[in-house]
Amino acid sequence: MVDCEYCAESFDGEDAYLDHLADTHDGELGAIDRRRVKKHTGGEDSNALPVGPIVIGIVVVFAIGLTVYVTQLSGGDGGNDADLVGTAGAQPLSAVEASGVEASSLDDTGDSDRLAGVEQFPDRGNNHVEQGSAIDYQRVPPLSGTHYASTVSAGFYEATPLLGSLVHTLEHGAVVVYYDPDEISPEARQSLREFSSVHTGTWRSVVAVPNPNDDPRAPYVVTAWQHELTMDSYDAETVHAFLSEYLGRGPENPVR
Repeated sequence: MVDCEYCAESFDGEDAYLDHLADTHDGELGAIDRRRVKKHTGGEDSNALPVGPIVIGIVVVFAIGLTVYVTQLSGGDGGNDADLVGTAGAQPLSAVEASGVEASSLDDTGDSDRLAGVEQFPDRGNNHVEQGSAIDYQRVPPLSGTHYASTVSAGFYEATPLLGSLVHTLEHGAVVVYYDPDEISPEARQSLREFSSVHTGTWRSVVAVPNPNDDPRAPYVVTAWQHELTMDSYDAETVHAFLSEYLGRGPENPVR
């Protein structure tokens, strides 16, 4: 059975699932799913707006306004202090020289086979709040949502910066890799240091930080705005494919 990531329906096979995506979720699909549907149907890659864009726009504006109101009413206290994990003073390790796949140029798109496990999640908005305000992230690591005005510089970190700053960094177009400090291999540590030394632009940086969860979903969680890929074992080629697909393509200022 194949479960739909957009509405949770189940299908007997991949063909039926792709037909469902094309018929029901055309305007919602991420880049990888659009390519899969295009290949399946033999049609053109669709970027059409979802049905009812005006109604959706009104709902989004209302939701953002409600978020601002609740934040102001509560003094910024979102409930669980999830984004206060870490420190605003976390500093990256020094840059290192890169070689191999870590130093190679990015492709126009990532290899779809390597990115088959990427999950896309709803956009939780991009409201800014004062640094130090608590934010109730529904999912950690967060992939979008309310955040601080500050961002996190490219680099490999041994202490987790504030989640509210990491989310803003994702909005800029960064890829943030969360690693389990108890599971990271020496090879993964070196590779991530190299990736984060090569990709340092304001709108296309790589940041590697310890996962703030006590029981991480996987040893490595690779994230971009609304997207997540978990890896049980580290693979630099897969990280390169993820960077090719998402780095520099954040909603605030896409540069690729």
